Amino acid sequence: MHGYRGGSYGLDEPRSLRDRAREYALLPLRIFLGVTFAYAGLDKLTDSAFLSASGSGSIGEMMNAVRDSAAIPGLVDLALKSPEGFGYAIAIGELLVGLGTLAGLWARVAALGGALISLSLWLTVSWQSTPYYYGNDLVYLMAWLPLLLAGAPYWSLDAMRGRRRRRGL
Repeated sequence: MHGYRGGSYGLDEPRSLRDRAREYALLPLRIFLGVTFAYAGLDKLTDSAFLSASGSGSIGEMMNAVRDSAAIPGLVDLALKSPEGFGYAIAIGELLVGLGTLAGLWARVAALGGALISLSLWLTVSWQSTPYYYGNDLVYLMAWLPLLLAGAPYWSLDAMRGRRRRRGL
């Protein structure tokens, strides 16, 4: 058992349920975002219609539809230069962010990736949502911020690597 960081507990002293809840408070958020982004990436990668430049349900059609209502139309124009490439980039990015978040591997980097994906989608795809809280990309952006700040200190490959590094010192 490890001691409670920031408290007066020793290595063998039991921690209260409140202390344990505080330690693991971000774990449900990490699991939700990891599963959601991994699923979103896999869903896009297996949807041939999405990964097309044109046609019903394609990334190209979606980008053309939101171009004039986006907060930063230049981002949409950049995506429209190669819709298929952009679709693959988003899908692979979501998959890697999701897997990294679930495993807790380079968790802050994964959270930054998730936040940047969510920010770009908010500024393009869901910008026209009225009122603003109907668009889910802003909520995802805000959900990534605690993980960006805290990382994955428990039940993660990052924590395991940290313990090994401390033992080696």
